Amino acid sequence: MKWFLLGLFIGLIASAVALVLGRKSGLKEGHRLGYEERKKVAEAAISSAEEEAKRIVDNAKKNGESKRKEIVLKGREEVYALKSENEKEMRDRRSEMNKQEKRVQQREEHLNKKIEQVERKLEQVSVRMKQADEKFAEADRIKCQQMEIMEKISGLTAEQAKEQLMKSLEDELIHEKAVKIKEYEQQTKDEAEKKAKNIISLAIQRCASDYVAETTVSVVPLPNDEMKGRIIGREGRNIRALETVTGVDIIIDDTPEAITLSCFNPIRREVARIAMMRLIADGRIHPARIEEMVEKANREIEMTIKEEGEKAMLEANVMGLHPELVKLLGRLRYRTSYGQNVLRHSLEVSMIAGAMAAELGADVAAARRAGLLHDIGKALDYEMEGSHVDIGVDVARKYREQENIIHAIAAHHGGVETLSITDCLVQAADAVSAARPGARRENVESYIKRLQRLEEIASEFDGVSESYAIQAGREVRVIVKPETINDDDMPFLAREICKKIESELEYPGQIKVNVIRESRASEFAK
Repeated sequence: MKWFLLGLFIGLIASAVALVLGRKSGLKEGHRLGYEERKKVAEAAISSAEEEAKRIVDNAKKNGESKRKEIVLKGREEVYALKSENEKEMRDRRSEMNKQEKRVQQREEHLNKKIEQVERKLEQVSVRMKQADEKFAEADRIKCQQMEIMEKISGLTAEQAKEQLMKSLEDELIHEKAVKIKEYEQQTKDEAEKKAKNIISLAIQRCASDYVAETTVSVVPLPNDEMKGRIIGREGRNIRALETVTGVDIIIDDTPEAITLSCFNPIRREVARIAMMRLIADGRIHPARIEEMVEKANREIEMTIKEEGEKAMLEANVMGLHPELVKLLGRLRYRTSYGQNVLRHSLEVSMIAGAMAAELGADVAAARRAGLLHDIGKALDYEMEGSHVDIGVDVARKYREQENIIHAIAAHHGGVETLSITDCLVQAADAVSAARPGARRENVESYIKRLQRLEEIASEFDGVSESYAIQAGREVRVIVKPETINDDDMPFLAREICKKIESELEYPGQIKVNVIRESRASEFAK
């Protein structure tokens, strides 16, 4: 059909070409040829084109028939090949299935044999279990008979014998445990004390400094006693103005040529002292002049606080502190603890912690920074509620200090568990700085109360005969009753006394608990 259409199309094209050519030739030779001749030429061209188209169509039909036969033959061959391949595959599968069936049958036979063997073994085990139960019952009977015989011989029941045995074992274990604990403690103490003394001595040598105890009052010298009347003023207006503006108590007594300024806030006291000194030097003392001088003293103190904070930061070699933390460090210049200047104490803790960190190969910068900031809360503890540790942690977190520094501040009094070597170094440096001779002092009443409470705590334990606090409360000697406390119990008693002292007392440095046991035998010759 395709070839037929192609031939027809070619014939039509040929006819059209002949018509066009005939038309053109007619235009050129119209006068010479007639209409009939042109028609004959066109018909001849059309007939030749039709014959050509018919010939092409016949050829196309013949070629199409031969192609169809070839395709049909090729398809039959492919179908036959696929059929042969499928039959072969089916035969292979049947043979494989037969093999699988044989294997399954063999396995079933093998499993049946195994099951029979297991059943025979179970029967044998049940028989042996019965025999074992009988033997156990017989053994129990023999054991009961033996126990009865042993109870008759020893005169003790089984429970009493067990209690005696457990008690003897417990006594032996307690003795061995106490001996081991004592050995390990002594060995650890010797090694740790030797190394710790070496490290601490090196650290103290590097930052040795003198101490000057400070008080909570300031004494202002006067040129003469007539100045006291001018300070009081008419009907006391000057002294009232001074106390109102500065917030301090001005004590004017019989002390010649001196007045006393008293205030819990050291910065206010220092402002009042500076203002008073300037008023005395100026000679003009009246409420307006008092306010002017106090304002100037406040500005001067603020500048001094900033300079002292920057100086402390440079001295401790700590950089990058927040400006507000620098100001708080400067405020510590006017803060004391047991008479010890807190800023000097913080600098010393920073230096000692840094020196020990260098000896141990730890982070020196972190140790110095944490030591310098460990008491930063004392700059605000008289203005805010809470302990100086909690205030210091809040302030350090507010001004975005590192977490390890904040944790060292929180742990320097043992309030939280130490997590790093920096925490331990700050604790040790704080204790060293506070416990050094002359570093701190306390009043006589609190000192005597602490010694009395120390002796009371030691005497509260059973078996304690007497207790004495010696060496200014840095050691307590506990004498025990030898008939109540033996040598093995002494380490446990010392440890319990230490725990109670740590939980109930506040003290600088450390306290040594020395337990003493003495046995005496006396006789008289007559």
